[in-house]
Amino acid sequence: MSNSPRPFPLKTISADGIPHAMEKAERYRLLNDPAQAESICLDVLAVAPDNQDALRCLILSLTDQFAATGAGHTAREARTYIVKLSDEYERAYYSGLVHERETRAFLLRKNVVRSAAYDGFRHAMEWYERAEALRPPGNVDAILRWNSCVRAIERERLAPAEDSHELPLE
Repeated sequence: MSNSPRPFPLKTISADGIPHAMEKAERYRLLNDPAQAESICLDVLAVAPDNQDALRCLILSLTDQFAATGAGHTAREARTYIVKLSDEYERAYYSGLVHERETRAFLLRKNVVRSAAYDGFRHAMEWYERAEALRPPGNVDAILRWNSCVRAIERERLAPAEDSHELPLE
C-alpha cells in the first residue's frame, strides 16, 4: 500500500452487516477473486478487529494471491494477521499454510533454487506438525496438508542442498 492519502474516504460497514459481508468474502474466494475477498475482510476488520472468521478469510485471500503478485510482501502481510488469531492451533496451521503456498508460488517462477523450495515445504511441514499436536479431535487438516507437502516434494523431485565438504575459512 502507498502512504499517499486516499482520493476518497473508505465507508464503514455496520456491525450487523458482518455476517453478510463474510458470506460475500467467501463467495469471492470461491469465484477466484481473492482481491475482492481481501477488501471485504479488511472492511469487516475495520469494524471488528478481532473477528476470527475475517482474519482466517483474509489470510487465505492473501495466500490465494501469491502466484499472481509474488509471495514476498503478501506473505509478510499474511503473517501479520496470523499472530492475531486467538487459537494456538490455528496460528500453527495457518503459518504452515503460508509457507506451503509461498513455496508453491516460488516453484512457478523460472530458474528457482530447488533446494530452497525443499526448505520451504519443510518449514510448512514443521508448522503442520505443531498444529497436529494441538488439533481438536477429528480435525485432520494439518495431516492432509503435511501429506500434500510430501507429495509435492516427491513430484517435484526436491532435495535439500548438498552439504559442502570444504573446510571453513580461518
